[in-house]
Amino acid sequence: MALTIVADVQAVAGKEEFLQAELLKLIEPTRQETGCIQYDLHVDSKNSGHFVFFERWETREVFEGHIASAHFTAFQEATSGAVERLDVHEMNQIG
Repeated sequence: MALTIVADVQAVAGKEEFLQAELLKLIEPTRQETGCIQYDLHVDSKNSGHFVFFERWETREVFEGHIASAHFTAFQEATSGAVERLDVHEMNQIG
């Protein structure tokens, strides 16, 4: 069964543009990963530091591979201190 991920990210004040640039770097390599169905980044129209990734993965295992990937690990290192909050919701489609 496919896994949907909703990743809700809030930037530290003053780090909004930096975090957005780093999040955008994730898109191309992630979309090329085996098992990635959808990987779309959104920004809140009223809060430039609030981002949401809407992701679809073939399985939880391929999602776990994404989390362990070199580009995601590099993102985590680069953005240390720039992320105020990160909430990851694992969802299953029911309708």
